[in-house]
Amino acid sequence: MSKKPEFVVTNMVASASLGLELDLYSLAQKIKEIEYEPEQFPGAILKFKDPKASLLLFKNGKVVCVGCKKRILIERTIEKTIKLLTPYAKRITKTKKPKIEITNIVASAALGMDLDLYKIAYKVKDVEYEPEQFPGAILKFKEPKASLLLFKNGKVICAGAKNEADIRTVLRKAKALLGKYSEKKR
Repeated sequence: MSKKPEFVVTNMVASASLGLELDLYSLAQKIKEIEYEPEQFPGAILKFKDPKASLLLFKNGKVVCVGCKKRILIERTIEKTIKLLTPYAKRITKTKKPKIEITNIVASAALGMDLDLYKIAYKVKDVEYEPEQFPGAILKFKEPKASLLLFKNGKVICAGAKNEADIRTVLRKAKALLGKYSEKKR
């Protein structure tokens, strides 16, 4: 019998520098997957179907990649982007493999307990809860720096973590902190 995973990564955000100087206007004209509207945003958007990901492209060759669930997919997406854009680059500034930095991981998990969000908001510091605006409470951790969206049914969404170890730590801390405010254990 396989153990249910403790959390599921739903999105990773990463940044890198491609080592290319880009003319975003020209790229948008030549590559149909690129959208560029400089009056709305200074970067262009490149969308891939496989791996399913979107990238924000900037003139200086910096990119932000969103939509991948694993680091290997981010690496493949960045490689694919370099291959696609190099023939159109204004200038190649670096040829070595780009350093990819994961800046945010979003994951979902279940704490295995119902939560009394009113009591949690009242008793626990660093919790925001405005049920008229949103059904979840936000619990912020400083160490590791991450936030949890808490729902009454014990489901949580973790955002802001930079690695999976931080997600595990935050979930462990949340269980310990919130256990005494659960309505009933499951």
